[in-house]
Amino acid sequence: MGINRRKMLSALLAGGVASRLPAVEPQTPPGLEIEKGPFEGTRRSLSAYEIPEWFRDAKFGIWAHWGPQSAIEDGDWYARNMYMQGSPQYNYHVETYGHPSKFGYKDTIPAWHAQQFEPEALMELYKNAGAKYFFSMGVHHDNFDLWNSKHQRWNSVNMGPKKDIVGLWKRAAQNHGLKFGVSEHLWITYKWFSTSHGSDATGPLAHQPYDGANPENFDLYVASDEVDNKLDWNESGIPWWWKRHWYARIRDLVDNYQPDLLYTDGALPFEDYGLNLVAHHYNLSARKNGGKAQTVYFSKRVEDTTHGIATLDVERGVVDSIWPRPFQTDTCIGDWHYKRGIRYKTPKTVIDLLVDIVSRNGNLLLNFPLPASGALDLEERNVLAGITEWMGINAEAIHGTRPWKIFGESPAAAASTEKSSSFNERERKDLTAEDVRFTTKGDVLYAFVMGWPQYEAVIKPLAVGGPLRVGKIGRVELLGHAGPLEFAQNEAGLRVVLPPQKPCDYAVVFRIAGA
Repeated sequence: MGINRRKMLSALLAGGVASRLPAVEPQTPPGLEIEKGPFEGTRRSLSAYEIPEWFRDAKFGIWAHWGPQSAIEDGDWYARNMYMQGSPQYNYHVETYGHPSKFGYKDTIPAWHAQQFEPEALMELYKNAGAKYFFSMGVHHDNFDLWNSKHQRWNSVNMGPKKDIVGLWKRAAQNHGLKFGVSEHLWITYKWFSTSHGSDATGPLAHQPYDGANPENFDLYVASDEVDNKLDWNESGIPWWWKRHWYARIRDLVDNYQPDLLYTDGALPFEDYGLNLVAHHYNLSARKNGGKAQTVYFSKRVEDTTHGIATLDVERGVVDSIWPRPFQTDTCIGDWHYKRGIRYKTPKTVIDLLVDIVSRNGNLLLNFPLPASGALDLEERNVLAGITEWMGINAEAIHGTRPWKIFGESPAAAASTEKSSSFNERERKDLTAEDVRFTTKGDVLYAFVMGWPQYEAVIKPLAVGGPLRVGKIGRVELLGHAGPLEFAQNEAGLRVVLPPQKPCDYAVVFRIAGA
């Protein structure tokens, strides 16, 4: 074992990760005691988990993907890419701050001031936009904790804004009646941050080690075995001491804030460690809720979600059908971390996504990245205002709804050949008046026509005598318009005469009785 590894293990031991660490991973990892309750840290036990109804009702959440990487305002993965010679963020860093052997990521953290951070005011905006839950970043791949961490001195209470960011967000969410979630991206950090241990291959400072190679900085940059420039997104090569450290850090986060939702950026990691963490998370909730867990844990691996255990999260994508269990899509109006000058999603694009996802039994978690100051920029406020205006008219067709027999009808859906659900949003086109989506609530059917037709709306799946066996429709209303509308229902579908003025931009919603 080299001196670098010995220093890293000493730092971990000093942080209370374990009193002794054997060289080989034990078959039964020590120190995984969990809260007593209905779940044990096994897949068999966790398969009895049921997604709470409040999550199914919520449909829409907002996320602040915000941390020290926001200080530079140059987009996502800055802490990794600034150590990759030739990347745009490396070039920007060298031109602006100097070479990463002399001015590294650690030296950018003081620029994260958060001087305009007003979580209560932001939460009021998010609530008005129809969000029913809010997510704070807990720790990103950059290994920096956004709470007063017991196991990491690199945290937001000691450095940067010198505030308990997670705690402030939680208090604001609770004050406004929103459920509270945290995201953790730590498990892959061992590989992700290994670029900080490298050096330039060419140029005047070729082979000069970056500041991450200094053992004194390993508690931030991690003592990785080798530089992983390609980043294999899996657990291979991650040592067991890092898995144990991950468990201790995220257990500290869960114990201190007991979030309603917990998100891992990837699959449920490190099997026994991950399963015990999830069981602990659920049991803490069950203790407060009469023995029934009312919390949610997300995994991006379908196998973790088909038999209880976790709730499926789909990054930047939409599933291809009505999903058998509630799921969540997470996406962003721009880049994950704040990037100056980026073009954001329009309110129409966001509403198209929200409606499409909800019609398929899902929720949308939408990230509004904050700049270093902690205040939304003007364009972000404009996007949020567009969502707020639309939800003010149509929220009843979103919140508390369930899927219908089909999610909808769409030329775009029929033409889609995308096989993967994740990262397929880039293939999407704006939905039009030819696209229809459905939700239900009690005896009411909501039909979303995703654009404003010229004279009348034609909803073909509601035809008499069709394969969906639709009943005789008794009344049709348009949300945002007073009074019933004229309509005709026959073998070709439901035809609805439109009023002269549309009630809102983007999708319009018909409330239908009798279908």
